[in-house]
Amino acid sequence: MASAKNRVIAGCYVGERVSVTLGNPFMMGVILDKNVVRNYELVTDEHRRSAASGVARGLVGGALLGPVGLLAGGLSAKSKGIYLIAVEFVDGTRSLIEADDKFYKALVKKCF
Repeated sequence: MASAKNRVIAGCYVGERVSVTLGNPFMMGVILDKNVVRNYELVTDEHRRSAASGVARGLVGGALLGPVGLLAGGLSAKSKGIYLIAVEFVDGTRSLIEADDKFYKALVKKCF
């Protein structure tokens, strides 16, 4: 199961980590908000189902509702997103960031 790197993967600042602390998206110790980010664009997103979540839900569904519950439980697995986000900063530099749901949602809220 792949997970997001939470790093800059291209452009300026390659290799720098990104994170979320107290709901704020950070890169290099700076909060990424409207004052720092000029523009951002979602390039692609990839949703993958958690295998462990699907198995657990399938077993519970099967125990409660038989074969139909097994199928429904397995299909209701939580999906995990991996996002590629193109970010243009106010100084004109640009970065391509691979991030998880938590970072992407925090960035959207701060840059809205």
